[in-house]
Amino acid sequence: MLKDLLATDGFDVVGEAANGEEAVQLYHELKPDLVTMDVMMPRMNGVEATRAILSEDRNARIVMVSSVGQESLIAEALEAGARAYVLKPFSRDDVLAATRRSLEDR
Repeated sequence: MLKDLLATDGFDVVGEAANGEEAVQLYHELKPDLVTMDVMMPRMNGVEATRAILSEDRNARIVMVSSVGQESLIAEALEAGARAYVLKPFSRDDVLAATRRSLEDR
C-alpha cells in the first residue's frame, strides 16, 4: 500500500524488503534517495536497521512507519537518525509530506 501510494505520486520504488536484514542489504545494493521502513519487522526491527544503515551512510534518509502505541520505538528511531515518521493508519498527505520533508533535508 505504501509502495503503491509513493509510485502513483511519481516516486520510483526501487526495492522492497521483507525484514530488517534485507532492508539493510537492499540499501547497500540500491543506494536509494529515501528509505521508508516499518518500526516492527522480523529478524531485525526498524530501529536496528536504521542504525545499521546510518553506520555505513550517515547521509541516508529514512522515514519510519509505525502503529499508534509504538511511540517509544518512534522516539528511539528518531534518536537513531530517522528523519521523520508516519503513523498507521496513514493518510496520503502525511506520507507525502514526510517523504518530501526528508528529501529536502540535505
